[in-house]
Amino acid sequence: MLDTTFFANDLLPALNRGLLVSLALIIPSASLGFVGGVLLGCARAFGPRWLRRLGDAYTAIIRGVPLAVQLMMIYYALPKCGIFFPPFGAAMTSFVLCTAAYQSEYVRGALLSIRQGQIRAAQALGFSTVQTIAWIVIPQAARRALPGCGNEIVYLIKYSSLAYLVTCMELMGEGKVVASDTFRFTEVFLAVGAYYLAMVTLASLLLHRLEERFAIPGFGMR
Repeated sequence: MLDTTFFANDLLPALNRGLLVSLALIIPSASLGFVGGVLLGCARAFGPRWLRRLGDAYTAIIRGVPLAVQLMMIYYALPKCGIFFPPFGAAMTSFVLCTAAYQSEYVRGALLSIRQGQIRAAQALGFSTVQTIAWIVIPQAARRALPGCGNEIVYLIKYSSLAYLVTCMELMGEGKVVASDTFRFTEVFLAVGAYYLAMVTLASLLLHRLEERFAIPGFGMR
């Protein structure tokens, strides 16, 4: 029989607290990570050779090292160098750095997909390189990169559950505490999974609407 008292008095209040922390992590991390991904993608696509190599190296390192290790490095290792982050700051910093690296891959691919004829035509009209990138290339590339970037936001929602590793008590952390205190692991983690599923579903619907709103006619349409 379902224990409504446990859910109403213990589980749901704790998970709702954790949900607010998760949203406070996810929304800024997704926004800042997208901006960082656009800047990094532009640098990797159009920057000088040294900047492209630096961007490629950063992306390779971030994509090659597990996020859990990155969290541990920022929260536990950096203090040895005199750099301190609170749990929330460490989690957000790690998420922004990580998602920016992945976003840059989608952005770089989208930037390189723009036909060179458009770039040459803009330069023939007197556009500078910066103006060409800002007004001709990026608006189109952003639309083409949107599905991939949206997919990365969905991943961000799910791997935000790792924040509890650095004692940031988001949704997963709150659920883990309740489960450890009550030994009701099945009910707790089913509820936690339902919360994440709801967030991912809502985000997927919003992103799909956004893709439809900014879709390029004739590009990728069935």
